[in-house]
Order: sequence, then structure tokens, then C-alpha cells
Amino acid sequence: MTGRTHDLIAFTAMSAVVATQPLGSMTLATAFVAFTANMLGALAPDIDQSTGALWKKVRFGAILGKLLYPIFGGHRHISHSILGLVFFGVVSKLFLILISNVLIVDIEVVWWAFMIGVASHLISDTFTHSGVPWLFPIPVKLGIPPIKALRFHTGSFVEKGIVFPGLILANMWIFYAYHKDIIEFLRTNIK
Repeated sequence: MTGRTHDLIAFTAMSAVVATQPLGSMTLATAFVAFTANMLGALAPDIDQSTGALWKKVRFGAILGKLLYPIFGGHRHISHSILGLVFFGVVSKLFLILISNVLIVDIEVVWWAFMIGVASHLISDTFTHSGVPWLFPIPVKLGIPPIKALRFHTGSFVEKGIVFPGLILANMWIFYAYHKDIIEFLRTNIK
């Protein structure tokens, strides 16, 4: 999937969590950093691809991506697996603990937002033609539906013309259906 589709999927997943789950109070800074972490998490599994959307946003990103490519075993290998999910979880948690004295936000909220982004990336790539090696190092890429010919290609009409607009409609529905809960959350919990 394209980077912008991954971002929208992560935003949709985060919107669904905010709308449906009881969240405690948080500062505006925590909400902003959590949103940013969610967007970074949506792109993080493509850290193994020098042309990934994340690297396009970083100076010398293509060079860094080329250096990381062999470490992760290529695109859609370890970073797109359960092992990769655990890796991103542990590394991001350690990083957040390391900067917790400088960045004064609720680290747990930020970490969960990041992980929702990472998980949404892996789940959404499962629907693409290439599939995802969930059980890495076992060299089998799993996809939904199981028949590869029925899955869509990255950047195809299905992604751009059906999935992306469908996600926009899903967000509109979430905000319409839960607008009272979202407004109440913003009014009482964001300080």
C-alpha cells in the first residue's frame, strides 16, 4: 500500500479506539505526540525500503533506507512479521523511556498510538498481492483472501479508488456515530 493509505488506515484505527474505548485524561501535548506517533507507526514497517514514505520525509532518508535494507532482510521480511511487531514495540518503548525526562507526555498513550499504527500497517498489507510474512523466518507470505489473484496491488485502482475513499467514509461514519463521545472526551479529558 502507499504511504498515504497506511496513514489513513492508522488514523481510522486510532479514531475507532478514541471513539469506542474509555480513555483517561491527557494533556494536549500527549494527544499531539500520540497522533504523530500513530502516523510514524503507520510508516515504520517500511523502514526496510529506501523508497518508503518515511524516508522521503527525512533528509538523507534514501541513504539510511539503503543501509537498513540488508539489516531487515529486504522489504516485507522481518519488519512485516510478528517478530517485527515485537521489535518495534520493544525499541519504541525503550526510546520513549529514554526521552521521558525530556518529552513530558503520557508515554503509555504515545506507545499505544505508535503500536496501533504499526499493527494497522501489517494488517493492511496482508490484503495486498504480496501478502505479509507473519511467521518470519518461515518463508511463507500470508494474505487475505488466501487466493493471491483476488488481492490488490499497491497503488492500483482498488487501493486508490475503493480502499482510500472507503476509509474516508469510515472516518466520517466514526465521527458521525460517536461525535457526542468524541466531543465529551475532548471537553473533559484534554487539558
